Amino acid sequence: MEREKFSSRLGFLLISAGCAIGLGNVWRFPYITGQYGGAAFVLLYIVFLIILGLPIVVMEFSVGRASQKSPIRSFEVLERKGQKWHLFGYVALAGNYILMMFYTTIAGLMLLYFAKTAKGDFVGMTTSQIEGVYGEVTAQPWLMLICMVLVVFIGFGICSLGLKNGVEKITKVMMLCLLFLIIVLVIRSLTLPNASEGLKFYLLPDFGRMMEAGLADTIFAAMSQAFFTLSIGIGSL
Repeated sequence: MEREKFSSRLGFLLISAGCAIGLGNVWRFPYITGQYGGAAFVLLYIVFLIILGLPIVVMEFSVGRASQKSPIRSFEVLERKGQKWHLFGYVALAGNYILMMFYTTIAGLMLLYFAKTAKGDFVGMTTSQIEGVYGEVTAQPWLMLICMVLVVFIGFGICSLGLKNGVEKITKVMMLCLLFLIIVLVIRSLTLPNASEGLKFYLLPDFGRMMEAGLADTIFAAMSQAFFTLSIGIGSL
């Protein structure tokens, strides 16, 4: 069976971006940036992207292009006799499974919240009441399991359509929708009361806040965010 390839460079770029643009950037990045010193943290984050993230990205692309195989099979094809690089393939596979345990659960919650929003369940609720809804949902493991299984079936359904007709086509639509949503969120955030104060807290460098949070913790957070951003180390690229 001939291995499928992307139909266009745009499809490849959007899928690669889809690996990078996720909860780690949309949800986690803003609040840890504010927590660890604003632009001071961003500077550290960019440094780790360049000195750690970029070389690993190049390595993953190189291994993938040279072998044209999955993370496990790629090292078996490329390694020399007696080498043990193929063992990393199993580490990458385990990493993907662990990551999917997290993402399928979160995606299931997002589907549930989407349904609740469409029904108007949150209309008129205060912030504390909405927080209470989350507690009610997490107290029902069977409901969370059903939502998670639904996400898994949707994922399998898309993958069963193939790379071009499934993953690539769906990703193009979803990434454009995500871009639109991000633009809407940015506009909404900038028009909220005291938005300028929020931007100062988020973007102005505050080395004092960085030292209060702990330099070691800040470095670790920036490093882990760089890895989270690029989805590296598990062969996804």
